[in-house]
Amino acid sequence: MEVIICPVAEQVGQVAAAKVAKIAAEVGPGVVLGVATGSSPLSTYEGLARLVAEGRLDLSQASAFALDEYVGLADGHPESYREVIRRTVTEPLGLDPSRVHVPDGSLHGLASAGERFEKAIAAAGGVDVQIVGIGANGHVGFNEPTSSLASRTRVKTLTERTRQDNARFFATPEEVPDHCVTQGLGTVMAARHVVLVAMGDAKADAIAQVVEGPVTAMCPGSVLQMHQFATVIIDEAAAHNLKLADYYKQAYESAPAWQKLDLA
Repeated sequence: MEVIICPVAEQVGQVAAAKVAKIAAEVGPGVVLGVATGSSPLSTYEGLARLVAEGRLDLSQASAFALDEYVGLADGHPESYREVIRRTVTEPLGLDPSRVHVPDGSLHGLASAGERFEKAIAAAGGVDVQIVGIGANGHVGFNEPTSSLASRTRVKTLTERTRQDNARFFATPEEVPDHCVTQGLGTVMAARHVVLVAMGDAKADAIAQVVEGPVTAMCPGSVLQMHQFATVIIDEAAAHNLKLADYYKQAYESAPAWQKLDLA
């Protein structure tokens, strides 16, 4: 696991965007992105959008697969992840909307939603780089504690803590759905690269468990320790509880030239 600790939160998105852009350049025009919602990845998308606007990155032929979707929200609901991805990813990054895929959270399609989404990812050749955040309880996507480390896309029940955390996006807490369709931890682990971004003191406990704790379903994100190419990009606040923070900084600063990121 590669851990990059940025001095300030504002730099996390810039570094993450540079990492994703580097992978995209290596893969080529048809790169397949995995995209997450939530507040943590927003600065990454803003960084990628700047690279696109400057002509340094072309994602017009790329495909994207969203990490999850709420169950039962009406079509066009502003907090459905289909709409959030459209606003924060598809349009700013210049993606072809027909190549952007979100799990089907409609009630009538729920029984087969996971299977259909897995088949769509496979048909695209798999995800080249999956962007994820981390929940305060260690969840990745909506894989709550005790989720199978081998799970695939499926329906999950949200914990009350997750619903409370997400209530800020809705008019009232009661409007937050109880269920979602989420990529499983096994689905995330099948991506060729995973980039996790997190900022702030509220994520420090989870990051410590993900990076240095035991691999356990009680902290779903800890499974990333088993991934060949997982990169964790965080600020000093989120790194606060890491025992080996100095080593991670040393490793990043002394990396060979070919591993360096273009932050210009």
